[in-house]
Amino acid sequence: MLQQAIKDIKSLEKQLFEGRVVAIEGLRIEATGPAEALRLGAYARFGGKDGPRGELVGFEGERAVFLACDDVEGLRPGASVCFSAADAVVRVSNSWLGRVVDAFGAPVDGGSSLSEGSISRQIKALPPPAHSRARVSEPMSLGVRALDGFAPCAVGQRMGLFAGSGVGKSTLMSMLARNAQADIVVIGLIGERGREVREFVEDTLGPEGLARSVIISATSDEAAPRRRRAAWMTMSVAEHFRDQGFKVLCLLDSVTRFAMAQREIGLAAGEPPTTKGYTPSVFAELPKLLERAGPGQIVPAGQPQGQITGLFTVLVDGDDHNEPVADAVRGILDGHIVMDRKIAERGRYPAIDVLKSLSRLASHLYSPETAEIARQARKMMSLYSDMEELVRIGAYVRGADPEVDRAVQLSPEIEKILTQHVGDNAPAEETFEMLAQVLGMGIEQPEPNPHIHAAGAAMAAQGGERRSENRASLARQLSGN
Repeated sequence: MLQQAIKDIKSLEKQLFEGRVVAIEGLRIEATGPAEALRLGAYARFGGKDGPRGELVGFEGERAVFLACDDVEGLRPGASVCFSAADAVVRVSNSWLGRVVDAFGAPVDGGSSLSEGSISRQIKALPPPAHSRARVSEPMSLGVRALDGFAPCAVGQRMGLFAGSGVGKSTLMSMLARNAQADIVVIGLIGERGREVREFVEDTLGPEGLARSVIISATSDEAAPRRRRAAWMTMSVAEHFRDQGFKVLCLLDSVTRFAMAQREIGLAAGEPPTTKGYTPSVFAELPKLLERAGPGQIVPAGQPQGQITGLFTVLVDGDDHNEPVADAVRGILDGHIVMDRKIAERGRYPAIDVLKSLSRLASHLYSPETAEIARQARKMMSLYSDMEELVRIGAYVRGADPEVDRAVQLSPEIEKILTQHVGDNAPAEETFEMLAQVLGMGIEQPEPNPHIHAAGAAMAAQGGERRSENRASLARQLSGN
């Protein structure tokens, strides 16, 4: 009882500010209030402390411009505006694992109320300083053969998943959530269809995937401030577990809908539209969001080193991979995974185009043997891709080029390796063994990669035992709840 009283006292706002609504235009609300409370990013409640929320997104002269986060039906000019500092922070706790929450941290899965942590986190936090961040050094198996073999990922790396609608990116996300070698999975579903959220949780993700996951959802019918805030909330939850030393996999679907929400907010605040209607603030906010993923700050030797491995989906407009958001995101991240509609149409899933996919850390993650296997497999696939039309129409005569003959022979076998059922979990070692067998190459047991930074490798070894202790402690907490 005493601890709960202390928590309630700490949660009380020290100052309460009030203002008045002076104009309403759709979801845009203009209000007046004390200067101390009027700051960009502030939250307010209209019509009382329990009324609908709004976020301060700009100013019109001396008036504050809010964009409604909730339904404001019935709101009128002259209504009270109660400024709320509590909505600008979140208190995440480990009990959130296995739960689905909204952009403000309220449960939406029909379960019990969530307990709050002791630390208040800013929703829109800054990334760690660049020079104090740890090095990215440790390979991470994603359990997807096309990625582990041709676009390998490191713990703490940030990669983009570029795909058009209906190509299978949500299914690929579920495979990553279940198969990736991570302690905790944090999933942000931004602008999804309402019916898909429950399907993703119950069918696609499944009980095993949900048990180690936290899902933050803001469906397409929710207001733009909620959709944008859900992306920030996703990163805040991931940072909570990172700071405990866990390896966190952060899946955000999608960055494009975050950008669209920011565009709506920018236009409502009076920003001029630029490329394809996107406002300048969109391209300023993207790196601030994406840079929050990655390695944490350097910690003393022996302490667990938390990392956030980020995989962010980009819904390319009209299958144009050079549209503004896709182009901007590709320049920020450490690699890109391209999904191709033509590959999906011929029935190969996941429909990853390995020839167009790239990991910028691949040279540091491959061993000499696996690098050669990947190079030879890419070569065969590239040769077949160049000659595929000629082969199909019978214009290529077998024997004209021995390399092309070999590519024609091996391509179907490589395609079989890249085809993977949603329930299959393929270790990276198994992927390279299968490729080596098809290519007729020998493979030795991989040795430690000489390119991996020595300090990072030592830190990972020292922190492994402490991370195991954290996992055991977390399991005990959950069983107690």
